[in-house]
Amino acid sequence: MLSLIGDLLTLYLLVLIAYSILSWLTFSGRLNYDSPVFKVQKILASVCEPVLRPVRKIIPPVRVGGVGLDLSVLVVFLVIEVLISTVF
Repeated sequence: MLSLIGDLLTLYLLVLIAYSILSWLTFSGRLNYDSPVFKVQKILASVCEPVLRPVRKIIPPVRVGGVGLDLSVLVVFLVIEVLISTVF
């Protein structure tokens, strides 16, 4: 049972990485809005945003130059990594 939970958390980490990469691609503005990348990113957002949203309330984006750097993905990633390495 613990192995299954560890595998699901690892899968969630992969989804989180894919969500981050696709959000960078869609933010760049080089893709059309009817692109399949937007559809995949929307599906991944429905999985990742419920976890990231509460973290963003605690740790708001950091202003770097004229851009807000969202650290919530990094925080969630690190928490899951620590959880996997200590518990599973």
